Amino acid sequence: MTQELIGHVALVTGGGRGFGKAIAKALAAEGAAVTVTARSTRQIDGTVAEIKASGGKAFAVPGDVTSRKDVERVIIAAHRHFGPTTLLVNNAGLAGPIGPIGTVDPDEWWNAQAVHVRGPFLYISGVLPEMIRGRKGRIINVASLGGTRVEPNLSAYCIGKASAIRLTEQAAAEGKPHGISAFAIEPGTVYTDMAEATLNDPAAQRWVPGMLEILKNVRDTEDAAKGLARCAAMCVRLASGRYDGLTGRYLTPDDDFDALLKAAA
Repeated sequence: MTQELIGHVALVTGGGRGFGKAIAKALAAEGAAVTVTARSTRQIDGTVAEIKASGGKAFAVPGDVTSRKDVERVIIAAHRHFGPTTLLVNNAGLAGPIGPIGTVDPDEWWNAQAVHVRGPFLYISGVLPEMIRGRKGRIINVASLGGTRVEPNLSAYCIGKASAIRLTEQAAAEGKPHGISAFAIEPGTVYTDMAEATLNDPAAQRWVPGMLEILKNVRDTEDAAKGLARCAAMCVRLASGRYDGLTGRYLTPDDDFDALLKAAA
């Protein structure tokens, strides 16, 4: 480890499992002080315990990303514990509801938008004033390939992630004069707990059988740990500041950041 993130203060949502946990651990391994949040106290406590056992700095604060009061409380607690947030990773997400428009419950559909859009917006709104004052900050929104295309019966997910990508572009444009960068990332297809829940979802079995076959293949043929590590390494690279010239971009694990930076310059 290069410890290139020493002095950085990170906040990771959805940090109790899957991509969020992997990202939080990777940031801490590189020297960042990391606050992890999610609704499950047990899961985020587990993430923090693993980070501390490896010699890293971590703090857990439970909260719901869709609740303004919870978000404000998490940000205040993180500030008191480690100082102003310099790196925000909006990772919390969910796959459903799955089904055609007119069939899915509108309230469940809207709740998905709250998780994918309201949550990141609340967190960005909460940490930006600190970042602007310090003229330093990076925001990483975990989006998805689904946010770049139309997938029948997945409107809740695709529209939520598409909105997250555009929110990233807005934050990047407004933050650039203040030295703040923002990125949207595709984390890669990895068999996580959310993927397993999707595989067992009767609505998914009915409406997106082709996607479930892809998930089964990923489960049976690919190493989840490697996939999680790849995404986490991508977040570390973006957190380092070396790729601030790509602010506002949607990036994937297959992208050559150095080539993109050269082209952008």
